[in-house]
Amino acid sequence: MFVKFTCAVVTRALFILVSLIGVWRVTWVKNNNSYWLLTILYLPLVAEMFLTLRRRKGKDYKWFSPAILFFLISIIPTIWILELHHQQNMSDDTKCNKLDSSGFRSFLDELRNSTNATVNPQDPLRLLSSVCANDWILALHQILLILLIVGKWLLPIAGGVTRDEMSQLLLMFVGTAADILEFISETLPDVKENSLPFVCIILAVWTWSMLQFPLHFSVVNTKPEDFCEGQDNSILSKYRTDLWNIVGCLLLQDGPFFIVRLTVMMFFSVYHQMLVFFTIKNFLVVMLNIYRMWVICIDYRS
Repeated sequence: MFVKFTCAVVTRALFILVSLIGVWRVTWVKNNNSYWLLTILYLPLVAEMFLTLRRRKGKDYKWFSPAILFFLISIIPTIWILELHHQQNMSDDTKCNKLDSSGFRSFLDELRNSTNATVNPQDPLRLLSSVCANDWILALHQILLILLIVGKWLLPIAGGVTRDEMSQLLLMFVGTAADILEFISETLPDVKENSLPFVCIILAVWTWSMLQFPLHFSVVNTKPEDFCEGQDNSILSKYRTDLWNIVGCLLLQDGPFFIVRLTVMMFFSVYHQMLVFFTIKNFLVVMLNIYRMWVICIDYRS
């Protein structure tokens, strides 16, 4: 019981910490302390933590994870603000430190040379603020996706969900997170600076795809052979897991990703090796899922 309680609290504390870092970055970039009001978005997560610890002893829900949803609500607005600000101020981001080996070396050199090897408490903050905006945003995307996977792993397993089903869900999360990160990091640079409305569309599609993480409809392994006469033999009952996976792919991930990438190629006349490859990949996944749905219908009728 103590371990479950600790995992539930630590996971939500990590959610709040990462969201707080995002808000701090927004206030620094915008040079406006009014953006600290974004911390109000943490209140649903805190309230959910107390209710879950009291009523469910820290256990998550089977089909839905409120903690992950409220974490997304708390951090997605900050990423939107940072992305839109970066798109509108790319020309100002000329002198900055990249998050690579040379950037770390220059960072260490500055620390050694500052005030005769005595480090000012403001130096780490100044150094963090000097990191390139694109690297900052990409780091937030990466930390967000990693924390979603680790957080789901740490959260106490809901009743009715086996460890095998949870391991399959976590592996699915890893693949989903990689596709989403690749989409947002590869597609936004292809859009021209004067196309702010389309940047908003890309961010909206990214936000829409993130809904896959709090929804856990694919954790129930319902197989056709598990049903007997007299039970509900509808296609939704027999193939619930497969159908939810197909719907999630078509509506939340590969379907929207394919439309956005195809639009970038046609509207902006942008063609390069990776964009073409991932567009074809999304198209193949969509067609294979449609074929899978057709196979399920044929099998159900037979």
